[in-house]
Amino acid sequence: MSTVVDIGTLIERSAEIRQGRPCIAGTGVSVRRIADWYNMDLTPEEVAARIEHLTLAQIHAALVYYHANRDDIDGDIAAEDAVIEETFPTCAKPCEPSTFAPSGILCRSCPSKCASLSSLRV
Repeated sequence: MSTVVDIGTLIERSAEIRQGRPCIAGTGVSVRRIADWYNMDLTPEEVAARIEHLTLAQIHAALVYYHANRDDIDGDIAAEDAVIEETFPTCAKPCEPSTFAPSGILCRSCPSKCASLSSLRV
């Protein structure tokens, strides 16, 4: 006989983990991380292939939590994106890969995060 899982136990928050953001219980994988991949059109199965220690039930629980709390999580993502954009502004023009600094983050021809790098986001 299979074990019944209370879905309320699959997501947890702890001030010590991910700054208190909701995470998949016992993993440290944030609901935000799953939501980011979902918003990049990855299926739950594709997420499971990337984070092999998660079950589909855990991924679906994170997506349920995300949809039930979408405004809060999307707001959190937007706030962090704004801080990143303020700290590392994206230049308006795509740069040639040959102009990237060795770190691959900043373009040598301008002091900004290169717009060309946005296509590399995973």
